[in-house]
Amino acid sequence: MDSNLVLLADALHHAEETQQPIAPIRAELGEYATVDDAYSIQDINTKRALQQGRRLVGRKIGLTSVVVQKQLGVDSPDFGMLFTDMAYGDGEVIPTSKLIQPKVEAEIALVLKADLTQAKHTYADIISATDYALAAIEVVDSRIENWKISLLDTVADNASSAAYVLSSQPVLLANVDLVNCKMQMTRAGEVVSEGIGKACLANPLNAAVWLADEMVKRGRPLQKGDLVLTGALGPMVAAHPGDEFQVQIEGFGSVTAVFASSNT
Repeated sequence: MDSNLVLLADALHHAEETQQPIAPIRAELGEYATVDDAYSIQDINTKRALQQGRRLVGRKIGLTSVVVQKQLGVDSPDFGMLFTDMAYGDGEVIPTSKLIQPKVEAEIALVLKADLTQAKHTYADIISATDYALAAIEVVDSRIENWKISLLDTVADNASSAAYVLSSQPVLLANVDLVNCKMQMTRAGEVVSEGIGKACLANPLNAAVWLADEMVKRGRPLQKGDLVLTGALGPMVAAHPGDEFQVQIEGFGSVTAVFASSNT
């Protein structure tokens, strides 16, 4: 393993532990760095987390908006790891002391009932492997100062993931419209984000298929029981201490993210 990648992984880990962001790492990676180098950094910290006893329970998919992809000069999503200690229940208070510059986005989560191990997956594979779906809120947070991220920065930084909130209303895919479901996010009664299912790569299943293929390619395939956050349905919104966000997704019900009112 390139010692520079280890040093950059250590820097990102320390930034997360201390809530002190660091400068973008793309310059340190060098002119010829690739996304595989960034995923190597992410993997170093994934292995660190597993060695610490943290339980890996799923993946998040990022960059599912074509607009955001164009901004970063890429043509595919990215992924990050989800652990149990990142999970919060509907309405459970999220401590702000663990976060640096959090933002929230509304998503559809899939929970799997079968492994996904084929080199190439189809909609049918994903649908057959999905036990149920949930409304979700992902809390994204960058360990890179002022969110000055490139693709390499965010990939290395676990796709800028920090926490997630799941609803307690499981639904079957047969009973929802993944493409046309409308989403509305409010804060203190004010609408702060709106969107629709097809904002996520035209269909959240497109994101799930991409992830399933990518995880097989990278040697960590999705397994029975895994959670998949499929990607944002609308614009992300900055979160501050004391904020409470409620997300309604047509057919999926609601989910609420509450941030502690002080830095605790």
